[in-house]
Amino acid sequence: MFTGIVEETGIIRSIRPGARSAKLIVSARKVTEDIKTGDSINTNGVCLTVIAMDRESFTADIMPETMRRSTFRDLKPGNRVNLERALRLSDRLGGHMVSGHIDGTGKIEKQWEEDNAVWFIVTAGKEILRYIVEKGSVALDGISLTVTGVDEHSFRVSIIPHTAEITSLTDKKVGEMLNIECDLFAKYIEKLLQNDKPVGNIDPNLLEKFGF
Repeated sequence: MFTGIVEETGIIRSIRPGARSAKLIVSARKVTEDIKTGDSINTNGVCLTVIAMDRESFTADIMPETMRRSTFRDLKPGNRVNLERALRLSDRLGGHMVSGHIDGTGKIEKQWEEDNAVWFIVTAGKEILRYIVEKGSVALDGISLTVTGVDEHSFRVSIIPHTAEITSLTDKKVGEMLNIECDLFAKYIEKLLQNDKPVGNIDPNLLEKFGF
């Protein structure tokens, strides 16, 4: 689990494609300070498992499902990526609960500056936009952001100078794609509301007895 508060940007050192998968090596400094094999690192919004590491890089496998759903299929050596280590239970939750399991991608439709802010309009499919609400949270390339507006085709966010400085978001140009993870709780709530069957093997008569 993550917060969407990016710790640093890393550089893609190499990406070795398989038939439908890939192996990724990312150069980094801060996130490699105390990680070990098996740890999770949020990389541009995708939760990756460290399979090898040294003081200046880590290696991770990318599954076919991740390649299909994310922008990883477009990554090239030299690209910057946003990095965050997994949340400790003792940490402050500065962003929102981010799983690192992205729902899909969106395209930057428009980008502009307003005083100290940089604005983005992102277009996405209905399967994404159904979970986007004004003043709610969304993770773009692993960055926790507040939605400032939404319509049937797109949503709007803005970033402060600190976010622009420590993330790779301003590297992106109009027309480029972003990884999107929608609010985790919204998806669970929708599933529970749609499912009228008891959870697990609980006796439905017992549920009725207690008023459920």
